[in-house]
Amino acid sequence: MFLDEVVFTVKGGDGGDGVVSFRREKYIDKGGPDGGDGGDGGSVILQVDEGLSTLTDYRYQKLRVAEKGRNGAGSNMHGRNGNDLILRVPPGTIVYDADSGDLLADLVEEGQEFVVAQGGKGGRGNARFKKSTRQVPRYAEKGLPGESRTIRLELKLLADVGLIGFPNVGKSTLISVVSEARPKIASYHFTTLTPVLGVVNIGDYKSFVMADIPGLIEGAHQGVGLGFEFLKHVERTRLLVHVLDVSGIEGRDPLEDFRLINNELEQYNKELAERPQIVALNKIDLLADQEQIVRVTEELNNMGYEVFPISAVSKKGIKELIYRIADLLDELPIPESPVEEKLVFRPDFKGEKEIEVKRLDGDLYEVTGRLVEENIQKTDFTNEAAVKRLLRVLQHHGLYDILRKSNLKEGDTVQIGPMAFEYLE
Repeated sequence: MFLDEVVFTVKGGDGGDGVVSFRREKYIDKGGPDGGDGGDGGSVILQVDEGLSTLTDYRYQKLRVAEKGRNGAGSNMHGRNGNDLILRVPPGTIVYDADSGDLLADLVEEGQEFVVAQGGKGGRGNARFKKSTRQVPRYAEKGLPGESRTIRLELKLLADVGLIGFPNVGKSTLISVVSEARPKIASYHFTTLTPVLGVVNIGDYKSFVMADIPGLIEGAHQGVGLGFEFLKHVERTRLLVHVLDVSGIEGRDPLEDFRLINNELEQYNKELAERPQIVALNKIDLLADQEQIVRVTEELNNMGYEVFPISAVSKKGIKELIYRIADLLDELPIPESPVEEKLVFRPDFKGEKEIEVKRLDGDLYEVTGRLVEENIQKTDFTNEAAVKRLLRVLQHHGLYDILRKSNLKEGDTVQIGPMAFEYLE
């Protein structure tokens, strides 16, 4: 099965907790703190694997979680870091944030990686808090939770050449003749419902990748038929081969078909309409009168297009077409990813307010901000010493001055995480 779009949730592993521990050995009275740090949680990493061609593996399991970091231990033992979760994806995978729609990464090269969910940092053990004025710290930090997000993966085929044309013009037969691809072929419209890739070998260790993409119809740029599925794959190709049924056995005019399809390309993306394009006049073996070939060829030549009369069934004219495609690919540059400049990176928090006071309702106020939220996550609220440390940290960063400037009154309630305090001047 070919699957070109999936949505699922990823979560980095939570960081391990630091521990409160004191050295206890024979003949050593009142040993100092020796609680070790928790390990960092593993991250979720997308990695390109050229051996893959679909996103089917991610269709059913809707949550992928990296390994947690282990908790620290006494004797200054650091908890083991969680293993990263490597999710392998085919080249051509584009990563979006499913909630915001932001583009996160465009993965095209073998081995390319993108950290899509960062693991949480492990908490510090009480040994890390010992200093001359605090000999016996009785608190440690909890590990931070791993980053969580819902992502949408979209696969755009990475092919050098894309076959375009109306349904049933012979694209599937053509790619089956020139490559080892074996698409399902029958004499009805929309036989090819999913893109098919084929490697075309032309000798002297030269080859190129050709894509047989579902047939395009009028209105495709608005999503009619298989429009969007077709057009997004065409975006990746360097050269378009426009296949026309010159036999007229279905009562269609090949020149009118040519204009309609190029109009759909232009409506969807003007750059696509400007992509280099050659024309293959297929099914010439079904014509008794060659005047149709001459008429269509002359008209297309006048518009500036190279034309190759072929028969995909009898293989007439196929060799000339393939060699010309190879020559053109040698001349055409390999374009850089068109979306690299739009990548969304994690925000820089330096400009954010460290502490902010929000009025929730009546005399209830909440203390928020990145610094507050991060320290709340690290605090064990069942440990009185840890809660007191949290308040000291916030005081050091100006909490009391900020509260005074927020026009709080004596007796108002101040909420910090799960705790609530009565405000006193």
